[in-house]
Amino acid sequence: MADVNRGNRPLSPHMQIYRLPLAAVSSILNRITGVGMALSAMLIIWWFAAGAFGAAYFEFVDGLLTSVIGHLVMIGSLAALWYHMLNSIRHLIWDTGRMMGIDIVEKTTYVVFAGTVVLTLLTIIII
Repeated sequence: MADVNRGNRPLSPHMQIYRLPLAAVSSILNRITGVGMALSAMLIIWWFAAGAFGAAYFEFVDGLLTSVIGHLVMIGSLAALWYHMLNSIRHLIWDTGRMMGIDIVEKTTYVVFAGTVVLTLLTIIII
């Protein structure tokens, strides 16, 4: 028979209550940055190809990519590149069977986040 008293039963966790583990957030972000880098690579290829179609078209594309929004997109792409690289190094270390403890995984996730910020800022300063 069906449970008549539905109001007193606990509900399953959902996205408003359940917080993803840090390792899951890091994994999802790694996939997102991979897709983002592919899209930014298409923008850079578009910029190179625009030079083959003439000076006027190149100036149009160059104007888009050197605008404020274009700079923000490229800075985001740079951050995605650093994050993806640092996280990939971490995965290579995991492939050797090292640093697999839950506490170490969480600490290295914060190292990857901090390294991304530092390396992105250093690259912007140098360039």
